[in-house]
Amino acid sequence: MTNSETLAMFKSSGALLDGHFRLTSGRHSNSYFQCAKVLQYPDYLSAICGEIAGFFRESGVTTVISPAIGGIVVGTEVGRQLGVKTIFAERKDGTMMIRRGFCIDPSEEVLVVEDVITTGGSVAEVIELVRAAGATVAGVASVVDRSNGKVRLAERQFSLLTMEVVSYAPEECPLCKEGVPIDAPGSRTNPQG
Repeated sequence: MTNSETLAMFKSSGALLDGHFRLTSGRHSNSYFQCAKVLQYPDYLSAICGEIAGFFRESGVTTVISPAIGGIVVGTEVGRQLGVKTIFAERKDGTMMIRRGFCIDPSEEVLVVEDVITTGGSVAEVIELVRAAGATVAGVASVVDRSNGKVRLAERQFSLLTMEVVSYAPEECPLCKEGVPIDAPGSRTNPQG
């Protein structure tokens, strides 16, 4: 699947938004990928996750883990297509952790799956949890890499849609300086997201 085919899925489902957004990373941007809107359609979900699963099919992955919330749907479907255990990590009091009785055994080959990577902060936290459990990081996958490949989190890394999407530190954001109202659809601090 090409970048343009993937981008067409986002556009046709209304998942590529234009405006002024606070990203989960805290940075600001004039565009936002609302993966949940494209992944709500089974055909798109299956096709997108099939590309990711296909890339890692021969990698010996035994477990898929995703950071909550955005990565859960993608991770679950990738794990289903690979036929492996699928879990997620989530924040409690601001700290990423493995909860709900999930555990990682040191013998596991773990694929970390996220919906969108901008700075890679959440994925890096999940990688540390995997390593702290003594397991091996088999790779990192995402639906969208907003850094155009600049954020490298693992030796083996795959993103279905890789493109450079401009983002700004809040103090440098031209949209803030223009007084454009900000939305935070996926922010950890936005309960409406």
